[in-house]
This record gives sequence, C-alpha cells and structure tokens, in this order.
Amino acid sequence: MRKLSLAAAKVQNILKQLGLNSLVTEFSQSTKTSQEAAEAIGCQLGQIAKSLVFQTKSGKPILIIASGANRVDEKKIEVLLGEPVKKAAADFVYQKTGFAIGGIPPVGHREKLKTFIDQDLLQYPEIWAAAGTPRAVFKISPSDLVRITTGQVAIIKA
Repeated sequence: MRKLSLAAAKVQNILKQLGLNSLVTEFSQSTKTSQEAAEAIGCQLGQIAKSLVFQTKSGKPILIIASGANRVDEKKIEVLLGEPVKKAAADFVYQKTGFAIGGIPPVGHREKLKTFIDQDLLQYPEIWAAAGTPRAVFKISPSDLVRITTGQVAIIKA
C-alpha cells in the first residue's frame, strides 16, 4: 500500500479519532470532480459526497455536502440560514478549512463549519467523500457522515 500524502494522512487520522474504520484511498488519477471520483471508484455519481463551501453575507463559512448527481439550490440554503449566500472564493475556502477546493473533506477543518447534508445521500448504503486532496477519498455510511459532521440533513438540490 502506498504512503498517503500529508493532507490525506491528516484526514485518515481524524477519521480514526472519530471512531471510524474508513480507509483513505489515494488514486493516481484525479477525483477532483464528482464525475472523476465516481469513475475512479466505480460507483454511482450520486454516491459522491461533494463538499462545497459557501459564504454568508455576514461572512460565515457554510459547508454543503451534496450528492455528486445534484446541483445545489442556493435559494434553499438561504431559506435555511435566513441570509444570502454565495459560492466562496478559493482563498476563503482554504483559510476556513485548511484544504483546497477539489479535496475538501467533510471533517478536520480549521474552523467549525455549519453543515448541511443533501438528503439524497441518505438513500445509499455507502457514499464516498474527499479526503484532503484532489486524488483522495474515503467510504462512509450516510449515518456516520451525519454523526461526524453534526450536519443538518436538508433538501438542497436545484
């Protein structure tokens, strides 16, 4: 087994601390997009749990964990939060999470992020999330994802 990159190893350690037996896998090809991840893993596009960071008008970071098959409806997020949101810029994302876009895991961020989880992810027995790099992923059950992120399950798809 290949040695994990620094960011992927960090995520692996966090998962272990959270009591999960999930193993981080790093691929030689990109898993940066949901489509690339699904192809590398050999799973359905909907099983990819993509982590997207939004910024509220008041400047707070919001983590949306969406099914790879879905687009996020920002208006639904705004209703849940009670304030406007926009997709966060790459530097804001890195500053708040410690990870670059394309590899943002659902846990292990520099700051605690208010998190919403796409209800559509709950239909699968297992889903796959990014693990710190654009080539690293890990498998998790939807219930464990909700538990470790303390995320609010919501209907967020466009």
